Amino acid sequence: MDQSLLTRYRVMAYTTAVLLIVLVFVGVPLQAAGHPGLATVLGTIHGFLYLIYLVVAFQLTRRLHIPVVRTLLVLLAGTVPFGAIIAERRLTSEYSRQTRQARRSSQGTAGTAPQEV
Repeated sequence: MDQSLLTRYRVMAYTTAVLLIVLVFVGVPLQAAGHPGLATVLGTIHGFLYLIYLVVAFQLTRRLHIPVVRTLLVLLAGTVPFGAIIAERRLTSEYSRQTRQARRSSQGTAGTAPQEV
């Protein structure tokens, strides 16, 4: 499995999540109070980075053979505060599980000698 893809996904998940959390809990209240500057800037940055998150998350879910419905949930997680963090934890666990299984299966077949007939 590709560890760099997982790292890229994790960075994008946390970045998008933190920006969205700050946007929702700080930027929007400030905007409601008549100070739209922070919401405008963070909204633009989050929107741009969310597009990158979509690409990286899609690549990772395809690599892990995640079903389509779960893939869509992971992609939508970047639009829900704390959603991308939860999705990141679950995909990282899935990645670790699949990596352990692949390692076990390669060790199981690598050490066996050919059978005599």
